[in-house]
Amino acid sequence: MPETMLAVCKTKSDAGLEVRDVPRPRPGPEDVLVYVEAASFCGTDLHIWRWDLWSQRRIKPPLTLGHEFCGTIVAVGDKVRHAAVGDYVSAESHVTCGMCYQCRTGQAHMCPSTEILGVDRDGAFAPYVVVPEKVIWQNNRTKLPPEIATLQEPFGNAVFATMNQNLSGQSIAVLGCGPIGLFTIGICKAVGAKSIFASDVHPYRINLARVMGATQVFKPTDGPADTVSQIVEANGGYGVDIVLEMSGAPAAITTAFRVVRNGGTVVLFGIPAKPVEIDVAENMIFKNLTVLALNGRRIFDTWYKTRWLLEGGVIDLRPLITKTIGFDEVNDAMEMLARGDACKIVLLPNGGKPANIPKRGRVRTPDPNITGAPVHR
Repeated sequence: MPETMLAVCKTKSDAGLEVRDVPRPRPGPEDVLVYVEAASFCGTDLHIWRWDLWSQRRIKPPLTLGHEFCGTIVAVGDKVRHAAVGDYVSAESHVTCGMCYQCRTGQAHMCPSTEILGVDRDGAFAPYVVVPEKVIWQNNRTKLPPEIATLQEPFGNAVFATMNQNLSGQSIAVLGCGPIGLFTIGICKAVGAKSIFASDVHPYRINLARVMGATQVFKPTDGPADTVSQIVEANGGYGVDIVLEMSGAPAAITTAFRVVRNGGTVVLFGIPAKPVEIDVAENMIFKNLTVLALNGRRIFDTWYKTRWLLEGGVIDLRPLITKTIGFDEVNDAMEMLARGDACKIVLLPNGGKPANIPKRGRVRTPDPNITGAPVHR
């Protein structure tokens, strides 16, 4: 293996990214070294590229970006017990402490000591990445090719946001058709939503919303009142049962509370750039709403649901992959994402070539949580 490698880095406290040579990482005793076959860009990477206020507060250059990826394990630390060289894997990007109240009560995604790959520690926009064994997720190569396997991490966010309530037979409004919103539309369609109304300002995303199964798609033109009247009319004169707000835009949040029926549910997943004013009495209490404000995804609960949806072919994410790129197209890719002219862009750090590892002939022990085998005390 080479001693150095190209990587997409944040090298200084300013807008933009740089592709530069960095040392190849080496795994610690409890880590694995992954040969990265695919890594996808997301909104977090766009924030860091723009160097907005959140990035200025959180990011400490120099840093290799990238937290959505898949690849093959090529080396393991001395204390690694379950993963092995040759395993085809992805990883949960949130590395948690495992000891706090949240970690010990099923809310590890809210661990106050979380370190995020590509945000707080070097990430996967490089030929190799080091991650702890405890965050590794085993993939099935025959069912999930690299460009799909890399999308499991963000897809899990949509799984968490949507499957917290019963969607079957319900009228749904999805406000914001970025990648998570588009994933959400596909999930709503797959689980039997009665109707799915989507809203976005970008023509490219509006078209993808239709591809993913939206019943009707609206482009906001005259503010929240216009969008509300369009969706209510399309829903037979009634507010919708469930609103999934995925954009964080203040106008969309206002729309969410106006377009939901009395007694309905609003799920807030998009992150506003600044505080948003809401009339709690009129928009929540007097409407007797259920409001869910959600962050991230349950570790690893949503990964199992994601496996079922993607490996089983229940949802096809291929239409959402705008393009695959090499290192020379990184900045052009960020420009496309910033304009809303792309959904998921996938970096191939090793040129799309698989790792050169001999077959091991090893049979992995089945997971008893899936097979139903008894677990003896």
